[in-house]
Amino acid sequence: MFRDSPRSRLILLALVAAAVVLLVLDGRAGTDPVTGTARAGAELAFAPIAGGVSRVTAPVATAYEAVRQGPEAAERIAELEEANAELESELRSAELDQGRAEQLDDLLHLSGLGGYEIVPARAVTHVTAQGYEHTATLDVGTASGVEKDMTVVNGQGLVGKVVQAGKRTSTVQLATDHDSSVGARLEGSGKIGVAGGAQVPGGPEADLTYELFDMEARIEPGDRIVTLGSHEGVPFVPGVPVGTVEEVHVSPGALSRVAAVEPAVDHASLDTVGVVVGGPEDDPRDSLLPPEPDPEGDR
Repeated sequence: MFRDSPRSRLILLALVAAAVVLLVLDGRAGTDPVTGTARAGAELAFAPIAGGVSRVTAPVATAYEAVRQGPEAAERIAELEEANAELESELRSAELDQGRAEQLDDLLHLSGLGGYEIVPARAVTHVTAQGYEHTATLDVGTASGVEKDMTVVNGQGLVGKVVQAGKRTSTVQLATDHDSSVGARLEGSGKIGVAGGAQVPGGPEADLTYELFDMEARIEPGDRIVTLGSHEGVPFVPGVPVGTVEEVHVSPGALSRVAAVEPAVDHASLDTVGVVVGGPEDDPRDSLLPPEPDPEGDR
């Protein structure tokens, strides 16, 4: 250790001056023998000091690394990661609950307009059962008043009908199933046809088609269809939105026209639905269809 004396001060000044010279020389490009010798000499003079600094700071660095990688730090990191995972899970759950709440609001709005008495449910699985290709399992059954041949809807329109009811669960045949057949009519004109998932010979390939029986009736893309309604509302209550016509096919010699229909419901992402356990007193007609966009309002 240096003592505060004239000699020690002189040595310190000499070292500082040498350091400045070394920085200036080291910043120069080239391999000049003079500057090379100066660098070598300076490195030789400062080597003991650099070594001493390394020996002093090495234990500190080692101690820091030990703390950073020690058992307590690892445990703390694990706790933070677990807490973060829980927060992410809660956030996803909150977003999911919010989505279901919005779906339930839409469902209650539709059932209120239509005058339907419903039992809310969740579509818990999509399965293939009893020869059906497109079905879903609901978490409600006979204990909640659900029976076979009841209409199933969501906030957008027709989901399908109940084909099997157990005490706590029930199976729904979706409107897009190949064996599904739903009496439906055109908005406005009321012209009657059949909507289903089966491909009609000579018709378009689509998840849902609509066969219009009256060859003279006007039908074109953008037209919407709703359920016609069955006797006493079994299996389908009237007025439920089914879908929108996308394109119309007319086969030579055919006795009907067939249209490809975009379903009102996204059957691939069902969640909150309602089983209609009581039909309306009056046919809601077209009142459940959402308002059509105003072309003037888009300008």
